[in-house]
Amino acid sequence: MASIANLGYLVLGVSDFDAWEQFAVETIGMQLAEKNDNTMRLRLDNYAQRIILERHSDDDMLAAGWELDTAQELEVFVQTLRQKGVAVDAADTDLTGQRKVERLYHCTDPNGIRHEFYVGAQRANMGDAFRSKKLKGQFSTGRLGMGHFVSAAKDAQETRDFCENVLGIKISDYIRGELAPGINLDVAFFHARTGRHHSMAAVKIPFPYPKRIHHIMVEVENMDDVGLAYDRCIQAGYTINMDLGRHPNDQMFSFYVHTPSGFLLEFGAGGIVVDDNHWEVKSYTHRTYANPMETEGLRSSWRR
Repeated sequence: MASIANLGYLVLGVSDFDAWEQFAVETIGMQLAEKNDNTMRLRLDNYAQRIILERHSDDDMLAAGWELDTAQELEVFVQTLRQKGVAVDAADTDLTGQRKVERLYHCTDPNGIRHEFYVGAQRANMGDAFRSKKLKGQFSTGRLGMGHFVSAAKDAQETRDFCENVLGIKISDYIRGELAPGINLDVAFFHARTGRHHSMAAVKIPFPYPKRIHHIMVEVENMDDVGLAYDRCIQAGYTINMDLGRHPNDQMFSFYVHTPSGFLLEFGAGGIVVDDNHWEVKSYTHRTYANPMETEGLRSSWRR
């Protein structure tokens, strides 16, 4: 059965390239691959690009790139979507070239995010190994993909149906609970075939929210890099939205920081991988908790 392997890249529409370069490269530790008037490409590993920034006034997410393993699987996947009545278009050579892939199709979800399905992502030259100015270790990518994003769903059930019936990604678990009297949090987490706990999540935000996404996430292999990145964000004057803590469902030890575009970036380490043969879907009532041994001296924010 043809299925999505992982989340391969993100396309963000941003208004200030210089601010993003300072944030992503000098503070978070990504590598700048290319920058011109209209596009900035960021690397996390040996792929030619993992995060694509396009100049845009929205300051929001534009597209998600979903990787399939073979051209045959891609064609079967697209054919299955069309049989379900999903409007899937083949990308022209210009878009395929911009995404640096061999073959590409796309459709749009209920929230206005374009989902791009591809094979054959370009790797960087062998002599151009990934280099971070800041990290002690590496980003955790490979077969798990580049990270995850959380959609701020206009209609949570409609978005969840899209995840399951169009993308074909599987539910990992839920977090449902009361943030404050009368204000409820409701999040569904979805994983692709290679098992990152979630490549996408859909959150119903209980108040007016202007963005298509709540946050994006990148993961590192060395937990020390989480604390060091946290310190760099503080020193650079970026606003921390949620302090260091650990999620009860995916076990990610992380913090959240405001990006130059207003949505958040989660920076973490230690996330678990789902094995569908032994996985039990659960529902949690608290979003996060803090481990005093890991967060001593730091304010706990609203994590529990």
